[in-house]
Amino acid sequence: MSTDTRAAVTIEKGKRPAPQIRVTKSTTGDKVVGGISHVILVIWSIIVILPMIWTLIGSFKTTKEIFASPFGLPANWNFDNYISAWVDNNFGGMFVNTVIVVGVSLVLVMVLGAMCAYVLARFEIPGSRIIYYLMLAGLTFPVFLAIVPLFFILQGMGLLNTLPGLILTYVAFALPFTVFFLFSFFKSLPYEIQEAAYVDGASEWRTFFQVMLPMAKPGMAAIAIMNFLGLWNQFLLPISLNTNQDNYVLSQGMASYASSAGYALDFGQMFAAVMITIIPVLIVYILFQRQLQGSVSQGTSK
Repeated sequence: MSTDTRAAVTIEKGKRPAPQIRVTKSTTGDKVVGGISHVILVIWSIIVILPMIWTLIGSFKTTKEIFASPFGLPANWNFDNYISAWVDNNFGGMFVNTVIVVGVSLVLVMVLGAMCAYVLARFEIPGSRIIYYLMLAGLTFPVFLAIVPLFFILQGMGLLNTLPGLILTYVAFALPFTVFFLFSFFKSLPYEIQEAAYVDGASEWRTFFQVMLPMAKPGMAAIAIMNFLGLWNQFLLPISLNTNQDNYVLSQGMASYASSAGYALDFGQMFAAVMITIIPVLIVYILFQRQLQGSVSQGTSK
């Protein structure tokens, strides 16, 4: 090797080659598809957002103002409709019932679903595949076909028209999707970490709760949001299995209020009740949308 060659090698030895950035050129077809996609998304956003804004503005109006100027601003911005809906029409009590039912159901279905998915994904036990396929079959079972059997089952257990009976029903219907969603997350976790926990003397319970469950946090966050949205907006189950007005949840309270008022319905109060119902869902989704997007992208990249 010559002196010049050795010098060149010495100079280049401590340098890292500059990363080559691959630039992808957009074709005309890509630009057209992108433009059409953005137009469709804008139209869809307008269809979704405008009715919500109209409902929000209407919740500050009286019924007379709504009919006189449906798209105009209210003369006085006050919370009288919200106070009347919360106190006079018992939406405050229904809100508390909904929080209790959805909160307890969500905790139970997350714990039970994660444990079931972990066992089915990580252990070879007799009948595990059959149990998994039965869980998948539960996803295809229409809810309305189970209303009559559920009615008599809860009646026999003494849980009909009670919040515990509604919680039990919510958990049963949310469990199959939770197991199906978390199964792939637990299946993809490395077995070496589980074996290392066993070597360190960790029991099965400690391995699950302290090692494996935190690693499935993106999937847990995503399914928690999905279950919350589904349980909060559940209508058919409570209206069929919970006819006690003291135990009403928001979804059936809205239907009961609208049907009982008839033509004398106070639309301002009804719009306020709608906002009371949907605001918690919007807050939860806005706060946790990053976890949902991250878990979906992580699941598709596996």
